[in-house]
Amino acid sequence: MVDPNPFLPVSNPGYTPLPDDANPIGTPVTRRRPISLYVAVVSGLLALGLFVALIGYRGSDNVQVHGNESGSLAASSGQPEIVRPVSRGPAAGVSEKANRHFADVGRLRSFPWNNSMLSWQRTAFHFQPEKNWMNDPNGPLFYKGWYHFFYQYNPNGALWGDIVWGHAVSRDLIHWFHLPLAMVPDQWYDFNGVWTGSATILPDGKIVMLYTGATNESVQVQNLAYPADPSDPLLIKWIKYSGNPVLVPPPGIHHKDFRDPTTAWLTSEGKWRIIIGSKINRTGIALVYDTKDFKTYELLDRLLHGVPGTGMWECVDFYPVSKTEDSGLDTSINGPEVKHVVKASLDDDKHDYYAIGTYHDKNSTWVPDNPEIDVGIGIRYDYGVFYASKTFYDQDKSRRILWGWIGESDSEFADVKKGWASIQSIPRTILFDNKTGTHLLQWPVQEVESLRLSSNEFDKVQVKAGSVMKLDVGSATQLDIEAEFEIDKEALDKAPESNGRFSCSSSGGSAKRGALGPFGVSVLADETLSEQTPVYFYIVKGNGGKLTTHFCTDQSRSSEATDVNKPIYGSYVPVLEGEKLSLRILVDHSIVESFAQGGRTCIASRVYPTKAIYGAARLFLFNNATDASVTASLKIWQMNSAFIRPYPNENK
Repeated sequence: MVDPNPFLPVSNPGYTPLPDDANPIGTPVTRRRPISLYVAVVSGLLALGLFVALIGYRGSDNVQVHGNESGSLAASSGQPEIVRPVSRGPAAGVSEKANRHFADVGRLRSFPWNNSMLSWQRTAFHFQPEKNWMNDPNGPLFYKGWYHFFYQYNPNGALWGDIVWGHAVSRDLIHWFHLPLAMVPDQWYDFNGVWTGSATILPDGKIVMLYTGATNESVQVQNLAYPADPSDPLLIKWIKYSGNPVLVPPPGIHHKDFRDPTTAWLTSEGKWRIIIGSKINRTGIALVYDTKDFKTYELLDRLLHGVPGTGMWECVDFYPVSKTEDSGLDTSINGPEVKHVVKASLDDDKHDYYAIGTYHDKNSTWVPDNPEIDVGIGIRYDYGVFYASKTFYDQDKSRRILWGWIGESDSEFADVKKGWASIQSIPRTILFDNKTGTHLLQWPVQEVESLRLSSNEFDKVQVKAGSVMKLDVGSATQLDIEAEFEIDKEALDKAPESNGRFSCSSSGGSAKRGALGPFGVSVLADETLSEQTPVYFYIVKGNGGKLTTHFCTDQSRSSEATDVNKPIYGSYVPVLEGEKLSLRILVDHSIVESFAQGGRTCIASRVYPTKAIYGAARLFLFNNATDASVTASLKIWQMNSAFIRPYPNENK
């Protein structure tokens, strides 16, 4: 039943569909102190106004997914079609959602994908809808025994557009039930999209959902929603607050640069506080708002933080991490044994950056521990395909969990042909790495281990320089791999020092040999290694004998397809005195998630082989160093498939 006393009272228990002649009227009650930072720029920005017309692109007008009565994909025509990449998203005021890797190529001929290849790409234990487009994770939470996952979704096709909130629930973050759409754009304040938002669970257990709506004039505003029936553990029906929008862009902020509210946290004064991403000129910023009731807000005169040159901050996140305990913290926790993380998704380069620092409750600011690795210029959550991430506190198991959107790296032509696009990462726990003091540790949630089946162990395998060894593990399409490597100490001592800089992306990949690397594992390889995706370490000995370790994934030979982006990903990974080199790899068809040194550095890759699929997929151990032998120990599990299907009683 509908809550008779909701936290956010409304004039009626539902909300009225958008009338044909709807126009935005009224302004939400917002109290604001003067903001000196905005005064200098407001005169130059006021002329921008709220004037943009409706979004030109509507996904349902452009998407056609072909299938037969049994739901299988249409057969390949055999004749490659010409791929013409188009932009999707920026005109509406959000980040680019189309795969633009081939935009400079012009008229690129698509690879002649067939049904067998495309069907193989669908994952077995990563979350994805039954069909169509998906992007940002939204409002994750744990409620009455269920994990809830909401997400940006196009119900009409495999390309971005017509965005609503999809909804799924799980008991364990691995097996999922699809539920009816949670929210759709049926009001003037979200007419052009129900965009990214966050959930806050109040002390009395009630839920408040804040989300960005794109109005019928493409203005970004913040809105409130809450469950129609809090007694329903599945939270199927949602009510939009009758006073929406509760926030509009403040003076000095462009109407398309005001989005993605965070989970709220309690201040020392007993108020709730949120941040919203924006920018001023080229400075990415986090605006700060306080509220007592989630209906009226006060814009504070200080920014939580800002970094020049980083551009628009979207999908911002803010949360505490413990300096002493291996457990997560509720978002409102603060104190001397706590650090705080600020994360922003940079619209400019489509990567998620974080930094660790100190939060000052009284003046609502945050200061990074090391300005040289500040937000947007330092450390990333993931060095592969990983964006628009969001964390939540799992109060059931006292942990903080990270979700991230993993997009496609193939052509939109292929996505439309297979009928879907994008997956979500395996949920990751997040902890402060008190050994480095600079990094977070990300690790797949423990529940994923419930999918492990039979295993193979390879103990202290000697891998000489320049050698490749096939690992007989059977099918290599769904794997969980844990490995440790020890490089020959004598070779380390004898290796020459180098003044050169190493970069995973520009140093030739796994085929480029050096004295101390690369060495690692090649996943999704065919028998002849004509297709392979190496995941590896590369050690550089610098001046004074200082060793620097890099962790990389090389997709340059991952597929013979021409309409696939095949970069080399990676970054530096801290390796402390006495630590062995360690990695974990989750292989799930077209996604490879890799974690080095307990999750200090992570890489998510999308891989689209044409031959190394089904029973033809192989696994290899390799050492392409010129001077050093390596000792490797591995344990490799076959992985079962997760049950991800519609809830058996959707008409509950």
